Amino acid sequence: MKILALDSSACVGTVALCEDEKLICELTTNTGNTHSETLLPTVEQILKLTDTAIDDIDLFACSVGPGSFTGVRIGVATVKGIAFGKNKPCVGISTLDSLARNIACFEGILCPVMDARRDHVYNALYECSNGKVTRLCDDRLISVCDLDRELSSLSEKIYLCGDGYGLCEKKFNSAKIEFTPQRLCLESAYSAALVALEKYRNGEFVSDFELAPVYLRPSQAERERNEKLKG
Repeated sequence: MKILALDSSACVGTVALCEDEKLICELTTNTGNTHSETLLPTVEQILKLTDTAIDDIDLFACSVGPGSFTGVRIGVATVKGIAFGKNKPCVGISTLDSLARNIACFEGILCPVMDARRDHVYNALYECSNGKVTRLCDDRLISVCDLDRELSSLSEKIYLCGDGYGLCEKKFNSAKIEFTPQRLCLESAYSAALVALEKYRNGEFVSDFELAPVYLRPSQAERERNEKLKG
């Protein structure tokens, strides 16, 4: 099964082509350019490099959140566009699931953190034992202070990843965390593809029409509007 997966939920834009669990090609950009400029050209480049046509793809996958509202929408819209009319299954995955898969080489508590601003992070906790990753809680928006307090009560080794790594490392007062290489902290479309394949095999897929973003809180524009209304 050929899988085309992408993630544009944070600053990094990443696209991968896989044959089941085998990685064929992955391209990742972290240049600061907007995903609207780079994501689709990256998809086209991967297809060209691997001599693959869109009709050859059996499964389309992308991160549907949490993350940047604009980035998530661009990723979902890109997949909906290229999968439109193909009658092929699509899988929307949590960005946190994908990040946790990045560090599944470690034993202990996996703690992906995405910077949600105002000293908050998007987060979920996972436990990894013998290469098996088990989710411990739902995706959530949590303050760095509360996460620090929660992690400080755990006895297992704790591994962070995601673009909130530096924020948490700086702000944590009690929790002790292990070192995670920077490359494993970045979003990876290959990890997204592995999560998507597992979900597909479990029957968790939708049509291109049904694929949609998942947000954990209102957008900044909505929050500012609500604050003005309250005022």
